[in-house]
Amino acid sequence: MSENRICVVSIMSEGRDAASSINSVLSAYGDYIIGRMGIPYRERGISVICVVMDAPAEIVNTVTGKLGMLDGVTAKAIMSKNK
Repeated sequence: MSENRICVVSIMSEGRDAASSINSVLSAYGDYIIGRMGIPYRERGISVICVVMDAPAEIVNTVTGKLGMLDGVTAKAIMSKNK
């Protein structure tokens, strides 16, 4: 497995239906999570979550892939250039 990188995973969820599934995925990879911040934007019916991770690129890609497969959820990662 490759070296760890610092990254931010940005998650947007339409509605609250996927909340427990999102939390389940994040919990499964909790050892790699440095911190997270969630902002419910009730007026638009969207939740925005930012998760900071210290993980190998493969793990980050797995997390964003699993999140992105959830109905109404979009997830993207930005990784540091330095390892």
